[in-house]
Amino acid sequence: MTQAQLEALLQRLTERLAVALRAEPFDLRIGQQVGAELVAAHIASAEGLGRTIEVIQLRLVRDLGLVADDVEDRMARLLAAVATGYARALRDRTLDEQEAIRRAAMTARNQAERALRDSEARFRHQATHDPLTDLPNRTLFTERLSAAITEPGRGTDRLGVCMLDLDRFKVVNDSLGHQIGDSLLVCVAQRLRRAAGEHLVARLGGDEFVILVERTGCTDDVVKVAEAALAAVSEPAVVDGHELSVSASAGIVERQVAGTSPGELMRAADSTLHWAKAAGGARWSLFDADRNRRELARYALSAAIPTALERGEFYLDYQPLASLRDGTLLGVEALVRWRHPEFGVLRPDSFIGLAEETELIVRLGGWVLAEACREAESWSAGHDDAPFVSVNLAVRQVHRPGLVQEVRDLLRQTGLPPERLQLEITESTLMRTAEEPVRALRVLADLGVRIAIDDFGTGYCNLAYLRDLPVTELKVAGEFVAGLRAPATDSASRTDERILASLVSLAHALDLTVTAEGVETADQAERLRAIGCDAGQGWHFGRPAPADQILARLS
Repeated sequence: MTQAQLEALLQRLTERLAVALRAEPFDLRIGQQVGAELVAAHIASAEGLGRTIEVIQLRLVRDLGLVADDVEDRMARLLAAVATGYARALRDRTLDEQEAIRRAAMTARNQAERALRDSEARFRHQATHDPLTDLPNRTLFTERLSAAITEPGRGTDRLGVCMLDLDRFKVVNDSLGHQIGDSLLVCVAQRLRRAAGEHLVARLGGDEFVILVERTGCTDDVVKVAEAALAAVSEPAVVDGHELSVSASAGIVERQVAGTSPGELMRAADSTLHWAKAAGGARWSLFDADRNRRELARYALSAAIPTALERGEFYLDYQPLASLRDGTLLGVEALVRWRHPEFGVLRPDSFIGLAEETELIVRLGGWVLAEACREAESWSAGHDDAPFVSVNLAVRQVHRPGLVQEVRDLLRQTGLPPERLQLEITESTLMRTAEEPVRALRVLADLGVRIAIDDFGTGYCNLAYLRDLPVTELKVAGEFVAGLRAPATDSASRTDERILASLVSLAHALDLTVTAEGVETADQAERLRAIGCDAGQGWHFGRPAPADQILARLS
């Protein structure tokens, strides 16, 4: 209250007390009401009651001149009534405040409990469902899959899992943004839910989805679901004003419940999905146990390469490269072998591709290069015309920044003359080689190292392109030479011979020597010699053999 409002209130209460003192009959309730009004007006400090009684007594007794005995008696009783009313009102107010606090605390507790329940529920609309698409997530899908496998009485049932992944979805995100990509995922999720019908559809993450088909009768039951899902996804979609065409790949696995596990099923479906992707996408692939075993074996071989290098399980054989003019040994190609403790001797086609898929080819290729240089240098003793050694370089090796220094160090450490080392790179590798690797090859060529193009004719390279590259030799692919096994009167054989003759002629015009691969017969060798081919490699000149047999041939 303002000062004026406070004075008006106190004036009114004082006048009521003054009237009560002189009123007949004398009513003490007025004093109690005045005490209550003081509390109601929040005049309830520690000094409030005492100061009030003091002021009332002075005001009414001294200022009004009320000194009669009966008035003093009434004054005492009236002031006691004021104190009583004041105390009761203060007590009631305190109890009301306590009750209000209790109710507020109860309301707050109820609200907190309700918020906790809502939060727990949301944590559970988040623990089992994908927040973007509202589909079940990996956790819920795994629970359902586990229940379908482990529930009593389900051992003889069959079930299927169809794992889907959008093709080239990254292009959408990169070109149109993640917001459009998310909207597309929501659209795809809705289509999959409709296409799958009663079957559980879940989002595993990213653009990967999965469908659980329970109690199947055969593989076709899952295939039909997969085909319906792929068809639904492939329909054109308009997302935020963008018309998008999207496709998906699917991996299908269907089997009896007994003897399997959720993890095994998901791994099988995932592997099969990768098969569909590798085949070009926009299709489904069915799990093949034999193929899966082969894939696992390939992976096991790849993982074992580092240990095999440490244990010395790799070794080199050498295949002769002979002059077609007089049959002399010009060089040998180093071919790596793996003496595997379990599978026996493995040829390069069993593991080189695996190593090339990872950085392992750099380590393995480095070992081959070093071992070939070391053994080739030992052939020089007593042999002025010792052959050169030819070593294949993988794409990753060609692109290594330290290739030149690696070769320099090997030549210095082994003492092998640069002209007795030939590095073979494939035609496809050469075509996609950037300027820096080409510069490295030029430096090596300037050192005297021979540079050869392996399997020429199987890629996209042309002879004119070779004019600006540091290449000294072409090794013509065996596919062309194979046609020369047929009689010279055969029209196809004559065509292959004319193609080879043109290649040889053009290569010589560029000062390149030509080696024909895959020469298996004397007739092939003679026909190649007749068209001017410089050298041949193949079983006719010798099969791959250890280094000691190369030494014996030199002797």
